[in-house]
Amino acid sequence: MPGRNRTLNLLALVSFASSLFMRATDPAIPQIAAGLSVDASTAALLTTAYALPYAFIQPVLGALADVFNKARLMLLCLLLVSVATFVCGFAPRFDVLIGARMAAGIACGGVVPIAFAMVGDEIPFAERQVAMGRLLFAIMTGNLLGSTCAGIVSDLIGWRGVFFVNAGFGTLVLLLGVIGFRSDRSPRGHVDLGTMAGNYLSIFQNPLAKICFGAVFLEALFMYGCFPYVATMLHQAGETRASIAGIVIAGFGIGGALYSLSVSRLLRALGERRLMQTGGIVMGFCLCVIALRAFWPVEFVNFALLGFGFYMLHGVVQIYASELSQKARGSAMALHSFFFFLGQAIGPIVYGIGLNSIGLGPVLVFGGAVLVLVGFTCAQWLRKAAAAP
Repeated sequence: MPGRNRTLNLLALVSFASSLFMRATDPAIPQIAAGLSVDASTAALLTTAYALPYAFIQPVLGALADVFNKARLMLLCLLLVSVATFVCGFAPRFDVLIGARMAAGIACGGVVPIAFAMVGDEIPFAERQVAMGRLLFAIMTGNLLGSTCAGIVSDLIGWRGVFFVNAGFGTLVLLLGVIGFRSDRSPRGHVDLGTMAGNYLSIFQNPLAKICFGAVFLEALFMYGCFPYVATMLHQAGETRASIAGIVIAGFGIGGALYSLSVSRLLRALGERRLMQTGGIVMGFCLCVIALRAFWPVEFVNFALLGFGFYMLHGVVQIYASELSQKARGSAMALHSFFFFLGQAIGPIVYGIGLNSIGLGPVLVFGGAVLVLVGFTCAQWLRKAAAAP
């Protein structure tokens, strides 16, 4: 296995590549809708098509990560997501596009969660917050460049080019990963259904599991759920350029990157409890600002603040999720991702219902209030002393 620092760098690179795929469609939703003759709320379901299978594959991939070689499984998943994304670029109809996007979501489900599980295996708990912060920096940079580049590419050569560029870069990173992990000699396990069931049971026996998983589900539902509608809201305000929607969404990545660079200082200054409380308050405020439909530069700054606040809370919750079961860390992180992406899958549906009934504003304000409550609940209940065996 490569040295610890080299391993972390490789995991950050692979996580960066996979994060490019996650928000690739958001800035181009109006263009995709026009190109394939569907309405915007239907095109926004591409996020659900990606996130829902991503969520439901997590228990399977998490169990496999605990019995097979994590690095090789992660790279196999990156190969499959790159192939599926190439297919997205050639899709002649919306049903083909959504099917290929679902396949990409299934494959991508084995990249970032396994990367976090490998960090948990390699890095001691006392150093893990900073190590995971480096992975979060890579992921947020990928989200930042992914949404920005998706908007620019969509404006320049069309929405199909977004998929081709992402798939090509994913293939390049795959080759680098194969070379980098070639010395990995981690032992192989064997599939034992009894062990899988016992691992998941041990996770849910931890009283912190319902707090960690419930928190990330609600975060994703009310925060990420509005992302596919950003371009639509900008269109309604007269801003039709996909590149501007990409820049606004990229603000979230900038905020996340700033958090990852300052996480050590924030922990010393605030401590975990106030970090989670502040994160919930900031997210609630930012959702209310989105409801005001401000001019796009204001929205860009607001999304940057939203990303910063999100990771103030989410970064701490993720650490506790990695300790829910030390003997089945891959399974624990898979469940963490399952609930997180289940929220991302349901979120666009909830906001779509709001768009077609009471409007997005009331849903955003309600979601903001929920996220404030989530921050205070996590601050109250998550404690190191309650860590699982």
